Amino acid sequence: MVMCDYFSAADDDTAVRVLEQPGGPDPSVYDVVALRGIDPVVVTAQLEAILTGCAYDEATRRPRSGQLLSSPEAESAFIVSVSDTLQEALASAAHASLVEAAGPWSETEELQASGIAADAAAEALVVLSGLAGRARADGRRMYCWWAL
Repeated sequence: MVMCDYFSAADDDTAVRVLEQPGGPDPSVYDVVALRGIDPVVVTAQLEAILTGCAYDEATRRPRSGQLLSSPEAESAFIVSVSDTLQEALASAAHASLVEAAGPWSETEELQASGIAADAAAEALVVLSGLAGRARADGRRMYCWWAL
């Protein structure tokens, strides 16, 4: 399973510098949440569609949605941006809304293939929401270190 460490950084350049360190973002430097199987392209766009009520295609077209910030020639790890819309939706969501969204999110083909049930999806949403809230409070954006 791929490694997905979601983290916040001040800007894109700072986020891309994570690739200079082996093993992903250093938790002593970055606010990091490790989530295996929660890819920053398809799965996060599905989540954005569920949380905001938009269509999946609309979520994928939003600025920064699954945008590759590092070189596509990278061999094993990439930095991908999380859309500001998803970050705001996560940061502002009530706990009950996150738990409610976990059901349909866990029913997506990608999460089912990863074996992520509704309870695990709810836990992932709570930690992502916390990261999004802290990032918003500090004027940072969210990213994913995605390693194959």
